[in-house]
Amino acid sequence: MDDLDRLIPRRDPNRRTRILGILNVTPDSFHDGGADASPEAAAARARRMMEEGADALDLGAESTRPNADPVSETEELRRLLPVLELLQDAPVPLSVDTVKARVAERCLEAGASLVNDVSGLQHDPEIASVCAERGAGLVLMHMRGDPRTMSTLTSYRDVVEESLRFLEGAIDRAVGLGVPESDILVDPGLGFAKAPEHNLQILNRLREYLSLGRPVLVGASRKSFLAAFDGPTSADRLEATLATGALAVLGGASVLRVHDVRAHHRAVLATEAVVNAQPVPAENALPC
Repeated sequence: MDDLDRLIPRRDPNRRTRILGILNVTPDSFHDGGADASPEAAAARARRMMEEGADALDLGAESTRPNADPVSETEELRRLLPVLELLQDAPVPLSVDTVKARVAERCLEAGASLVNDVSGLQHDPEIASVCAERGAGLVLMHMRGDPRTMSTLTSYRDVVEESLRFLEGAIDRAVGLGVPESDILVDPGLGFAKAPEHNLQILNRLREYLSLGRPVLVGASRKSFLAAFDGPTSADRLEATLATGALAVLGGASVLRVHDVRAHHRAVLATEAVVNAQPVPAENALPC
């Protein structure tokens, strides 16, 4: 999509699917909470992901794992702004994963160009107004409740149909608040208010989300619904994560949000080569 080329330019001409590297600056995220002891360490990890092929980075300072405690606006900014300052020269777009309009505004001022709202404008609809004013991209995700309640809100008649209607409404609200439709991406919200079977159904029917006319972002990376295939801890789940990433590419996903950039860069190249029935040219490719 031309819109995606503008929001997240692809760094590897051989790869259509964009890779959004996850950079959590939290003490309690489910996989990498507390991984970096300082803003400098977080920035170093960000640069490693860029070297490995990330097309953009998604910075989060409030964990959205089930039962996570909320974080104040002040604390969220205390964690985010020093890292953004150190990444001013980043050659890729920076996204901020937040549900708070004021946090989004300050981070866009500090150099971010995308906002990833996992609440789909439910928590603070003014995020859309902030993005409209700043000309920023906006990711709208489907979820119910919040991290403390979402595990109790997993009853669906048809999870794909209901999440599609939610995202359709979220797009309409964002456009009504001034965000051009061309600046919006959608995310079905794997793991958010979903039972394991719901996540599998979404991946199986991912092409239905293309009916929204917006690039689809998929975030399956090391999530608990993969435990049945790889193991009980997030550290065990790379192989299942790569499998779901390949399937998401086949299902039409435009962006994969991942912890393991190098592995996904390789897996996506291979998947797209099969889809296109063409080998990957070596020239101009990012190092694997």
